[in-house]
Amino acid sequence: MIKGFEQSPQYRVGGALEGITVVELCGARGHFMGKLMGDMGARVIKIEPLGGAIERQIGPFMHDDPHPDRSLFFWSHNTSKESIEINIETSEGQELIRKLVGRADVFLEDCEPGYLPSMGLGYKDLSTHNQQLIMTSLTAFGQDGPYRDYKSNDLVALAMGGIMHSCGYDDLPGSPPIRPSGDHGNKIASHYGLIGTLAALFNRHFSGKGQYIDVSVHEACNSTTEHALPSYLYEKEIVFRQTGRHHSTVPTPKTLCKTADGKYLIVFQLFNNLHSWLSLVAWMAEFGKAEDLQEEKYKDMARGGPRGMRASSDTTDSDHAFEVVRRFIASRTSEEIYRGAQKLKFPWGEVRSPEENLHDPHFAEDRQMFEDIAHPEIGEGVSFKYVGRPYRFTESPWQAFRAPLVGEHTRSILSNDVGYSESDLRSLDGKGVIFLK
Repeated sequence: MIKGFEQSPQYRVGGALEGITVVELCGARGHFMGKLMGDMGARVIKIEPLGGAIERQIGPFMHDDPHPDRSLFFWSHNTSKESIEINIETSEGQELIRKLVGRADVFLEDCEPGYLPSMGLGYKDLSTHNQQLIMTSLTAFGQDGPYRDYKSNDLVALAMGGIMHSCGYDDLPGSPPIRPSGDHGNKIASHYGLIGTLAALFNRHFSGKGQYIDVSVHEACNSTTEHALPSYLYEKEIVFRQTGRHHSTVPTPKTLCKTADGKYLIVFQLFNNLHSWLSLVAWMAEFGKAEDLQEEKYKDMARGGPRGMRASSDTTDSDHAFEVVRRFIASRTSEEIYRGAQKLKFPWGEVRSPEENLHDPHFAEDRQMFEDIAHPEIGEGVSFKYVGRPYRFTESPWQAFRAPLVGEHTRSILSNDVGYSESDLRSLDGKGVIFLK
């Protein structure tokens, strides 16, 4: 780690990235990288333009108040950070960034290719004064190539990356591809960017040198299209989307089944082996719903297992078996089927809305997935529930604190970390380089 920054008053001791200082100049495309590093104990200093990042204008807002410090979108993506307002278009602002990055371990940015180098803030310039610097640039299509300057956003990334091609319906003829849940393209790219950054930190531990990491959202998304590319490269076959299940080069059994309470389950792997098939049929028979599935031909199918099912071109019997199972599922509630199937070791699962997991004791209590984060700026003792730890460390505590207010730490960072006097700060404020509260 590079020495030079004071310890933040909110700094958590013992986190996995304790002692690592990150300077972040990211918007919606890359701010998730800094959040994840901050939640793991790194000190993350977020550079925002005067007035705050544009992401602070994205709703929904607390109490429907469109205030830059009330954006729930910004809150969720910027926990565990400090905020400093800097006008990057001024020479003094650029010098401030050089001083901050000169003391940092990591610089995260998602600006357009060539923008920072044009101001002397590219890796070549910054690493001259900090050879241990790791700089990660997350852009739409990368730093070079004919698409370098093309415009993009999360929706375009999901479309061009190939992910959207696999999302949609096969039971609605002519239906178009659909977009997965919002911000997935940015999240995928941010995870790849974070992996590269952490790997570079690990490498620096041995080499003593930093390096530059060029991350493309397009390439990150294209890397997560499952077997689409291998199927084309090695079999010359193109996958097609299927309703509620993975894409494939051949039709696969429909897995969405509706329950008596109007919910859906993902149901598959009926014929794994004879034992599991017999246990499923016995369970259905308890409710008088096994119909003809106790016949010998279905036992023979189960003895063949999944491999035997794939080898058969006649799916008449397997399709019928699935319809019988579907009728059984339609007679019971989602919870009954989910718990009963899991008891029999069938990997079936409920189709849940994200908020339904808030009330599941497994996540909320046993795993403590959700975190109550204090917001003292709103009132004494006020806290809000956030999505918490995506992983657990046995030796390194995970703890997040709320997203910063606009420019909340401008004065403390520049005075305590960079050494600017009060008169220096007032001068920069008067020139429109920073904004002091």
